[in-house]
Amino acid sequence: MREDTPSRTAAWVAAARHLGQLLPEDVRLADDPYGAIFTSQWLADVIHQAATVGAREPGDRSLSLANALRAIRHPLTKMPGLRAWILYMQVRTRVIDDALRGFVERHAGRRTQLLVLGAGYDCRALRMPELDDTRVFEIDHPATQGHKKQVFERHGIDTPATFVTWDFEQRPVEDLPEALLELEFDATVPTFTIWEGVTMYLSEPAIDASLRAITEWSAPGSELAMTYFAKSRLAKPSLATRAIQAVVSTLGEPWRWGWKPEELPAYLEERGLELVEDISLADAARALLPPELAAYVGDPDRRVAVAAAAESIAVAHRR
Repeated sequence: MREDTPSRTAAWVAAARHLGQLLPEDVRLADDPYGAIFTSQWLADVIHQAATVGAREPGDRSLSLANALRAIRHPLTKMPGLRAWILYMQVRTRVIDDALRGFVERHAGRRTQLLVLGAGYDCRALRMPELDDTRVFEIDHPATQGHKKQVFERHGIDTPATFVTWDFEQRPVEDLPEALLELEFDATVPTFTIWEGVTMYLSEPAIDASLRAITEWSAPGSELAMTYFAKSRLAKPSLATRAIQAVVSTLGEPWRWGWKPEELPAYLEERGLELVEDISLADAARALLPPELAAYVGDPDRRVAVAAAAESIAVAHRR
């Protein structure tokens, strides 16, 4: 991302999560009522217009996503791939939400922490009641986090999350575990770390340093959920992938890194983590959505890996 500019890809993610409200309720996988506030007023207008159009069709349980987008008179809704992006974000969000819910359930009655690394406009601390008794830390670049704070203040939203401003270009991630302790982070408490939509933008040294830092603050029972691209997506990109790469590169956020899925377990093990699940989001879409919608999330190279700290009770629980 650019030095003094909030992440635009983070804004796209927030917008896509909010636009999930255009889906029929029975196939909506994740509700994020906050996504629109981090973008321009047009997104709130889009949602309002879609709801108005839907209200004109009595007897219809809900507009389909395709019909809703066609009905909205806004140029963004004509953007190629928007429908797929909304559905992909619904699936990705739901997979991570479910992993987090499972972590909280396994530790019921115990203190837990959630740490969102590269948080962007993540609002799990606000939208997930399961986290009412979980201490939440959000770590991000000062430009994006500063904008997030300003937006919350403007809308009178009081988040329970503890903000940790961290410029990864200026401060090494190796120093982050010690800095967290100064903010009452408890390194003895099971912590769920979310590293979502970040790894593809980093260099291999930054990936290595980040995973070692995550291991350092992860007590037994801790888990990590991270998104990643299979290396084949970067090595032999499709035409659509090349188009998206070009767009994110112009925003100062080029894709750099991916793993071969078969190499990921050993890579994590060398850094003190044990792979628990490696989920293709295409497979998750087929399990969560009707076939006609799941088809829009057909890329098997976009994945979510869930790993556990060494000797974690979470690993023992799942075996």
